Amino acid sequence: MIIIVTGSVGSGKTTISKELAGKLKAKYLDVNNFIKDNKLRGKYIKKLDTYEVDVKKLVKLLIKVIKNSKNSLVIDSHLSHYIPKIYVDYCVVCECDLKVLKKRLKERSYSDVKIKENLDSQIFDVCKIEAIEEGHNLIVIDTTRDNVNKCVKKIIKLVL
Repeated sequence: MIIIVTGSVGSGKTTISKELAGKLKAKYLDVNNFIKDNKLRGKYIKKLDTYEVDVKKLVKLLIKVIKNSKNSLVIDSHLSHYIPKIYVDYCVVCECDLKVLKKRLKERSYSDVKIKENLDSQIFDVCKIEAIEEGHNLIVIDTTRDNVNKCVKKIIKLVL
């Protein structure tokens, strides 16, 4: 089973992904580390404190990982929804209240510009809309109202 977890930065993807992978006895794949390990970082964007990523190259490599995996995978990234639906069983979209999201991003010491960009991403449901456009089988969870265990139980109930 291949589950991708997407959503705005700070929405709870990593916490949910790790817990979900543990409960399902699946392999957890952190795409940020995958990008570093496979030297997929492009130009550094100082204003946003991030790197450009060639999404097409990233997706090609992730497809190889999926095809070669003998285990179930939980793939954690705000870019994971770009993987074509043919390779994915479920797409979990993490959503979060804007006040809570802003607090989480401030706690990470993000710049005001980076916080605004990520809040805008949540306001406009960028990850969810792009996942819908890809045709993914969506599971939307609200990490504001529900604790991690409740979110993971909801996901497991829907995927098993």
